[in-house]
Order: sequence, then structure tokens, then C-alpha cells
Amino acid sequence: MSRVLFTGPGGRIVLPDLLLVGRGDGGHLCVDPPRDVWERGELSARELTQWSFLVAATAAAMLETLPQLEGGCINYWEAGNWSLHGEAPPAGPKTAVSARRVHLHLLGRSRHATDPDWKWGEAPRFPPFADRLSWSSRFEPLREGELDAIVRGARRLLAERYGMGDGSASR
Repeated sequence: MSRVLFTGPGGRIVLPDLLLVGRGDGGHLCVDPPRDVWERGELSARELTQWSFLVAATAAAMLETLPQLEGGCINYWEAGNWSLHGEAPPAGPKTAVSARRVHLHLLGRSRHATDPDWKWGEAPRFPPFADRLSWSSRFEPLREGELDAIVRGARRLLAERYGMGDGSASR
């Protein structure tokens, strides 16, 4: 089960249970918007703004606190594709409106990545739906100290950079 690390007006920072990159090659977190929507255009202007602040603060905190990202970057990947697969629960054909839930993957990209699917300077490679669980099982999640530092950094940036220190936008 995915683990919620932080909840605020902009949404949630989540450590996903299905990892797409291991901690040593950059780390993986997700940021969910403040409410479930199938498409980001369904969010209000305020919700979209606050979600964008949370995404930016989380990514910046990852870059500031994770040594494996020194000189690296973050790939932002809005997904939801596997939820549409015919074998994903509930089995059978699905529409995006009924099955997809917007979330943004923050995928750390280390200059020193050792996994061939995460080689620096190349696009990441993801497996087919049927292979996703075995493929993901090889990845180590970010560690507790790393997660704590990212959340602290995101909170600080939300307050200092985006005026959301009391949990609400200043504008």
C-alpha cells in the first residue's frame, strides 16, 4: 500500500508501493492533487496552483536533500496508464474518466545511475503491465531519514517560496 508522507491544501506527497526507480538511482515519490480527478483540467484554478506549488516544493526538496541527485534532475511524469489496462482491477475495458486518477510521479535522475533502465541521458524504460510487479520489486525505496528530510524541505519551501506556511495560500 502506498504511504502518505504529507497532506496539505495542495494535495499529498506519497511513497508509492510500486516503485519506478530505486533510491540509489534517484528515488521515486508521487504527488497527488487535493482531490481525485481523472484529468488535471478538472481541478479549480486554486487547486491546480496549490498542487503545482506542492509538486515544485517536493522536487526541489528532493534535489536539495538527496546526495544521489547531486548534479542530477527530476523527471515529472503524469501517469495513470496502467489503471486503464484490461487486466487491471476491475478486469475488463475501461475509460479514462472512470479509471484514471491524476498523480504526478517525481522520478529522481542520478548522473551515476547503475540500472540500465535509468541510464543518465537516456529516456527511462518501463515494462509492460504484466511485468510491472517483478520489475518494480528490484527497487529500494527512499529511506526514512531521506523521506523526513524531503518532507521538512517541502514544508519549508511551501512557506518561504509559496507563502503557504499556515497551510493555505497567501493569495
